[in-house]
Amino acid sequence: MLLRSIPRLFFLRSSFRHRRAHRYRRLTMLAIFTIAALLVTPFYFIYKPPQFLIRYLQHRWPDVLFHVPTSSKLVALTIDDGPSQYTSELANILKENDATATWFIIGGQVPGREQVLRDLVQNGNELANHAMHDETSKALSEDALREQIGAVQGMIQQAYAALDPKREYPKYFRPGGGFFGARMQKLLGQLGYRLVLGDIYPHDPFVPYWRVNAKHILSMLHPGGIIICHDRRSWTLPMLRKVLPEIRRRGYRIVTVTELLESTKRR
Repeated sequence: MLLRSIPRLFFLRSSFRHRRAHRYRRLTMLAIFTIAALLVTPFYFIYKPPQFLIRYLQHRWPDVLFHVPTSSKLVALTIDDGPSQYTSELANILKENDATATWFIIGGQVPGREQVLRDLVQNGNELANHAMHDETSKALSEDALREQIGAVQGMIQQAYAALDPKREYPKYFRPGGGFFGARMQKLLGQLGYRLVLGDIYPHDPFVPYWRVNAKHILSMLHPGGIIICHDRRSWTLPMLRKVLPEIRRRGYRIVTVTELLESTKRR
């Protein structure tokens, strides 16, 4: 009798070990999946932020422009880091697609390209402030940031004045690196500037693949969105050649930040 029960006991113990090993593998896979999700989710939210997050940010910092709530098929195009050797060609692509943009200018790149700024304004675009150098604005002292903003403001003012001395122009600032803080917000308020970020950003300075960037923009397109892309990169040219006609095909108008804001006032 005892001898007959030995195989059965062995089977039961083997089956228990098998179930325990199977359970351990399941728990291990679940732990790996959870850790991966925790690591990937923040990066995904940065790369492709959902609209509920954008709405929260706009509510949290109402003086910072992330998007404009509207049902009208309008989207603002903003282009950072100009002027450069590509600016005139980018402007021609916009003109071919009946589009205008807000160009956030780096002052250190303006000398020798003053006419380029005047041409942008002449073609219905608007100029905005991106400080003097390609650096993290938040890391600057208040005095240094004030000085840089003032220097670029003078260059923008000259571009507008060359076409119409009496013409008023918007005062928008986008910080280098996209980071801001209370100190910066206070300074910009004193200087009469609106801090403008955006909500459709393909991270094109770091992703040199125009098809990937174009797909990113088109996947996030929505009324009132603010697109951020960059001058000074060769891959921006084919990206806009792909994106702008498709945006228009979907029934949108591509406008400046000011026109997007004014569209909500007219309603």
